[in-house]
Amino acid sequence: MPSRRSSIYSSCTAIVFLLLSLPPPSTSAATWAVHAQPARLVNGSPVLFQVKTPAHLQSLNGTWLGHQFPFTFDAKTKTWFALAGISLETTPGGYALELTGQKSSAREDEKALTFTRNFTIARGKYPRIKVNLNVESKFTEPTPEQVKQIEEGQQIKKDYLNRVTPDRQWSAQFLAPANAAISDVFASERIFNGKTSSPHLGLDFRVPSGTPVEAMNDGTVLLARPLYFEGNFVVLDHGQGLLTLYLHLSEFKVREGDRVKRGQEVGLSGGTGRATGPHLHVAVRWQGTYLDPAQLMKLRLP
Repeated sequence: MPSRRSSIYSSCTAIVFLLLSLPPPSTSAATWAVHAQPARLVNGSPVLFQVKTPAHLQSLNGTWLGHQFPFTFDAKTKTWFALAGISLETTPGGYALELTGQKSSAREDEKALTFTRNFTIARGKYPRIKVNLNVESKFTEPTPEQVKQIEEGQQIKKDYLNRVTPDRQWSAQFLAPANAAISDVFASERIFNGKTSSPHLGLDFRVPSGTPVEAMNDGTVLLARPLYFEGNFVVLDHGQGLLTLYLHLSEFKVREGDRVKRGQEVGLSGGTGRATGPHLHVAVRWQGTYLDPAQLMKLRLP
């Protein structure tokens, strides 16, 4: 009969063999780390997503509030990051960020890696300030010829402002386009000549005409032309659907197609278009959604 020691040895050998023959354990959700900045998400706010994945990936893509976008890998921190946003119309509640990564594995069944993380969106506490403004009647009661100009401007914005270019051009912090006090904030109510208009979808800087206006980050000049309501209008494409818009300029300093760096002069402030006086109106759009510029400038970006 075999000895007790040999039986124990045989059993141990069998267990080791069994463990070695098993496939590697599947990736668990606990090995993903997904963070959002700011910590409290609200409607109308930009959001920086940062992700650490359980395995080396060739690419990572996200789906959020119906929008799809790629992530960029930061080799220093071994973290994937992407800028996204939340529309002003988003109802408070829970929403899913869906992640899909592509691995470099040779096995077809091991290439895809997916994960979902839910985030809570609260209602933003924007000041409900009714601003009564008086503008020329052509902006509230336009003639048929002016209506045609308005429609042409609307078509131009429809053609250009929803474009999503694949490559990210922005890097690090978004800076204020002018060193000046804020005269009107995002989401305030506007009343022109006694008629309620849409919410204020940007940030106004109190600057005199002729003040240099600087690019908030690196990008390409998507638009540099006069429009009916916007006046002299510059739009910078920062890539992946992120745009910054500069309105009511008195003078252009760039042309469409120019590549610009953060802090580069793109124009001079003024009061062209539907404006009650000289100031700088700046707006931010992400894949067709207007976001609060003040919150974008607060984000700590890679």
